Amino acid sequence: MIVATTPRLILRNWEEKDRDLFHEINSDPVVMEFFPFLRTRAQSDELFDRIRGVIKQTGLGFFALADRETDTAMGFCGLSRTTRQEPYVADGSVEIGWRLARRYWGHGYITEAAEKLLEFGFDEKGLDEIVSFAVAGNTRSVAVMRRIGMLDTGRDFDMPGIDDARAELRRHVLYTIDRAAWQQKGR
Repeated sequence: MIVATTPRLILRNWEEKDRDLFHEINSDPVVMEFFPFLRTRAQSDELFDRIRGVIKQTGLGFFALADRETDTAMGFCGLSRTTRQEPYVADGSVEIGWRLARRYWGHGYITEAAEKLLEFGFDEKGLDEIVSFAVAGNTRSVAVMRRIGMLDTGRDFDMPGIDDARAELRRHVLYTIDRAAWQQKGR
């Protein structure tokens, strides 16, 4: 199932051939620097299967991000319904998020994919708003949010469930973009 394409990328559902890459990005301590834990192979496989199922059922989720010429998965970029409760993020909001294997960093792939997914979310899925949140110190993700036109809401929050050993990961920034702002950008 191909969701979208760009000049360099394919956004699609995960395939069995992507399972090793999925584990790689979820177990790499540099990629997962701003997450509270690394995933074991079993945990990665369980999440892989769950995400594939959600995409199949809803048409939303964290899609495999693959090279358009080779169809080699590099990471993910997607739109997913949240289950967070107010005042942080309204339950059912749609979040844009990403994760990329280190060897693919620095080529603009996430920005390219995220811009395409904003178009997909607003034009094809009829969304009114898309949110994104990240650890306050995650400057790479915050830079992507800004590049794709998202605005800082000023509603920073502490992510629940982060234990004291990783307290530096609690504080999150919340960015949003709505349909009107996206259309103003000339999309």
